[in-house]
Amino acid sequence: MHYHRPVTPPATHPASAAPAPATHPPALEARAVRHGFGGQDVLHGVTLSVARGEVVAVTGPSGSGKSTLLHLLGGLDRPDHGEVLWGGTRADTLDSQGRARLRAASVGLVFQHHYLLQDLTVLDNLRVPGLLLRQDLTDAARTLLHAVGLQGREHAMPAQLSGGERQRVALARALVARPAILLADEPTGSLDSGNAVAVSDLMIALARQHGTGVLLVTHDEHMATRADRRLHLLDGHLSAH
Repeated sequence: MHYHRPVTPPATHPASAAPAPATHPPALEARAVRHGFGGQDVLHGVTLSVARGEVVAVTGPSGSGKSTLLHLLGGLDRPDHGEVLWGGTRADTLDSQGRARLRAASVGLVFQHHYLLQDLTVLDNLRVPGLLLRQDLTDAARTLLHAVGLQGREHAMPAQLSGGERQRVALARALVARPAILLADEPTGSLDSGNAVAVSDLMIALARQHGTGVLLVTHDEHMATRADRRLHLLDGHLSAH
């Protein structure tokens, strides 16, 4: 009689789980940010987060701390307490040079006034962020000038442009390095209603196209209604609108 060794079935392993989709850190985070002047708090533990491609509007009365908040989030000032992160990297602990380098790569800034360099052409204004990054941004600059409707004006000087055109140049300059976050402080405040709508719609469309998070401070109701979320700042406290 012959005995046959039983055949052992091959070991089976549970199917490997599909890898989790890659996730990006928020474009911007503020964690319990407090700040004050002369011993008086202006911001009381503000916490917020903006995802890449998300548009968040901050509204509130004059004097509520909106511009102070934006300056802190943009690294132009340091908070007294709390943390500010750009694309997952802590910014508030860096020295001024470190913040400037990280801001050039991670943060776009647009203000009520364009702050273009008057002795540089439109194209050269857009190439300025590349100086800190040690990158040639000429191609990106030309692409964005076309996107904002200013193709053919590369060699114009800022004084030769209308107010709406200058603000579109400022917007293109803020986006030229493909930042994680765009911070806008009353970006249409100096424009007439027609230009305000055009610039606000363009800013939001370009930011979403580039996957850039946007935090904007505004009194412009049209712009605020275009945001994905609205927050309200009152007496230094931030809440959902």
